[in-house]
Amino acid sequence: MSGKTTKDEPWEGFTKAILESISDGVFTVNREWMITSFNRAAEQITGISRDQALGRPCWEVLRSSMCQSQCALGYTLESGKPVIGKACYIIDSQGGRIPISVSTAMLRNSRGELVGGAETFRDLSEVERLRLELKGGLSTGNLVSHSPAMQKVLQIIPAVAASSSTVLILGETGTGKELAAKTIHSLGSKKDAPFVPVNCGALPDTLLESELFGYKAGAFTGAERDRPGRFAQAGNGTLFLDEIGEVSQALQIRLLRVLQEKAYDPLGSSRPEKTNARIITATNRDLEEMVRQKLFRQDLYYRINIVRIELPPLRHRKEDIPHLAQHFVDRFNRLQRKEVQGLTPEAVSLCMAYDWPGNIRELENIIERAFVLCSRGKIGIEHLPAELTLKDTEIPADFQTAKHILEARSIEKALEQTGNNKTRAARLLGMHKSTLHRKLKKLNIHTP
Repeated sequence: MSGKTTKDEPWEGFTKAILESISDGVFTVNREWMITSFNRAAEQITGISRDQALGRPCWEVLRSSMCQSQCALGYTLESGKPVIGKACYIIDSQGGRIPISVSTAMLRNSRGELVGGAETFRDLSEVERLRLELKGGLSTGNLVSHSPAMQKVLQIIPAVAASSSTVLILGETGTGKELAAKTIHSLGSKKDAPFVPVNCGALPDTLLESELFGYKAGAFTGAERDRPGRFAQAGNGTLFLDEIGEVSQALQIRLLRVLQEKAYDPLGSSRPEKTNARIITATNRDLEEMVRQKLFRQDLYYRINIVRIELPPLRHRKEDIPHLAQHFVDRFNRLQRKEVQGLTPEAVSLCMAYDWPGNIRELENIIERAFVLCSRGKIGIEHLPAELTLKDTEIPADFQTAKHILEARSIEKALEQTGNNKTRAARLLGMHKSTLHRKLKKLNIHTP
C-alpha cells in the first residue's frame, strides 16, 4: 500500500481497508442507483459476490422489503437526512429471507457534490433466532415453530442432517415435508451439492423409471441421445423421493437395489452406474399398513425407515398459525407489491378455530385468495372463504350476528384447547387478555 489516497474514491487506501474489516455489510451507489462498491461482509451476508453486484441496480442485488415503496437510501438522497437502524429484510442468493437493520448516508466528493449514497446493513439473524426462543419459538434452518409438537421435530433435525442415513418423512398432505427435506439437506455436509426433488405420484411407472435412472440413446423410440436421470443429477447431493407410497412394486425392487448396492442401470444400458446421493423419502400414506396388505415391500420399507420424522398436522400446532399467516402475508406483499399489514384479530380467531385439513398449503392458498380481495390494510373476516366461517345454511342475514357467532365459536374452541386458561387462550387468539374478558362478557360466554 502506497499510503496515497484519493478523496473522490472512497474505496482507496485506509478507507477501503477499514470497510473490508468490519462485520457490517456496506455498499455505495451512484446517482443512477448502480452499485459502485460492495464490501466483504456484504458478500457474506447476501451470498452475492462483489463481481456479481458491481454495476447492477441495488434493488436487484439486495431485494429488500423496502425497495418498492420505502427505500431508506432514496429517502436520504431526497431529504438529506440519514436513516439509522431501520429494520427490514433482504432476499439472499439462495432465496432465503435475512432480517437486517439499515443505516444510510449521502456520498459526496471532495468538492461537496452529491455523487450517490452509502448504505450499511447488519445481519440480525441471530438476534431474530434469540427473539423467537424468548417468545417460545424455535428455529432450525428455514423451519420455525412455536408449537411444542413441532419443536420436538426441530430439535432432532440437526442430528439427522449430520448423519448420512436414509430418512423417511411422514405427514399429511401440505404439512411441509419437502421443506423439512430441504432443511436436512441444507444443514448437512452435502449442502453445496444439488437437492433434487421427485414427486413419485405425479408420473406413471414407465416415465418415473426413466426420470429416476435416465436412459441411453436408442433405449426406446424417440430416445435420440443419452439423458441423465435424477440420480445422476443429484450426484453427491440429496435425492428427495416424495410420495414414495405411490411407487409400484416393480419399481420398488429397483429402488431397493439402489439403496443396497448404491448402483442403478439407466434404461438401455448394460453397465451399472454408481450413485453417492443421500436418499430422503416422504409420504402421506400409512406404509406399515401398506406392508401388511402387501402393497409395499417390507424390505424396502426397512431400508427407507432408518430415520423417521413425523410432521404434525397444522391442527395440532395451532400456535404457529398467526406466524405462518404473517409469513405468507409478507411473501405475497413482495410478490404482488402490495402493502397488506396482516390479519385482524377476528380473522386470526377464525383461523385458530379451523381444523385445516389441507394444512400449511391450505393456509397459504387462503392467504393468497385474500390478497385478491384485500390490497391494503388488514385481512378481515370478509376476505376469508366460507369454509372458515359458516356453512351456507348457517349464515345469518345480519353480518354483525354472523361475526358474533364466529367470534364465540373461536373463543370457545381456544378455551377448550387451553383448559379454560384465559391467558393462554388470549395468546392463541392473538388478542390481549383484557380484550378476551370484554368479548366473554359481550358474547355471554360463561367459563368455569
